[in-house]
This record gives sequence, structure tokens and C-alpha cells, in this order.
Amino acid sequence: MGRLEEYFAAWARAHPDVRAVLVVGAPTTLRTPTPTWTPPWLPTTLRHGLYLPALDRTWIRFVEGRQVSSITTRFLEWSVRKLEAVGKKVLVLIWDNASWHVSKEVRRWLGSHNRRVKESGDGVRIVGCLLPKQSPWLNAIESKWIHGKRKVVEADGLLGAYELADRVCKVFDCPHHEHLTVPQEVA
Repeated sequence: MGRLEEYFAAWARAHPDVRAVLVVGAPTTLRTPTPTWTPPWLPTTLRHGLYLPALDRTWIRFVEGRQVSSITTRFLEWSVRKLEAVGKKVLVLIWDNASWHVSKEVRRWLGSHNRRVKESGDGVRIVGCLLPKQSPWLNAIESKWIHGKRKVVEADGLLGAYELADRVCKVFDCPHHEHLTVPQEVA
């Protein structure tokens, strides 16, 4: 069984003066200062995470750019390849109702993927289970994110996006893979 969730981690390196900060005297949280002007093209760094209790593992991939359905399908492709390599046949995916989880593109991809697996007899089938709205406590990965956030913050308060990603990967004992991106359309 796996649990997928995305979280805002930090502004991307395209805007290096905006950092994740620890607010002293407040509960330990990551906060991002709001810049006075944010260019519309500014990408953010998000993370996709898959918690696998049966393997006692959490797999993480960071995303540059905005969260879209094509990024979710790329993360799922990557995840099922890794699961197949360790001999798994089914991924029960528990996730929230984020638009990129319930989009037509993701639903079509899941249907197509599962049909290919069924026809070929090879691969990892994905069974999606959506959580009720506004119920993050039902998702086991939520508590992992909270504890992970507490472990990566620094008293001096400043972390760059890539340093933050490295620390998150270290906390979850996983490699810092190449970030997922949506290819830029060339005019």
C-alpha cells in the first residue's frame, strides 16, 4: 500500500533570495516569505512522496514548475517501475482529492496503465483510493511529512531549495533524484 501527497517545499533556484525559514518562537514550521513581486514564470519546488509501509520506505521526487497532471503520471510511472523491480504486483494508492489526482488525464492514464498490465500480465496494477475531503489525518504520510519538516529546519532559518531537497531526502533515507519537470513548449 502506498500513500501519495505533494507539499510545497521552497521556491526554486530561479529566485534564490526567497528561502524556507524557521520562525523562532513559533511552532516548528517551514514558512516562505512572500516576495514583494513574484514573476508569473517563477517555478516552485514541490515534492511527490510515496510511503510504502510494507517496504518501510518513503520515495520522494521533487517537481520544478507548477503541479500538473502530467507530473503526477510521470511520478506514478517512475514508482511502478521501482515497485516492479522489487517484485510487487499491486499498488494500493491512497491519496487526497487534489485536482491533479482526480483529473481526466490521470484517470485516463491509470485506466490505460492497468489495461496494459492486465493484457500483458507484467507490471504493477494501481488501485486508487481517494480520501474523504478535508481529512488529512487518515493519510499515514501526513505525520511523516510533519516529522520530516521538523528535522530539516535550521535555527538560523535559511535553506535554499536544493539544500532543503537534499535534507528532506536524507531524513527519508532516499536518494535525491533528478527533479521532475514539464517540458517547456517551444514557440
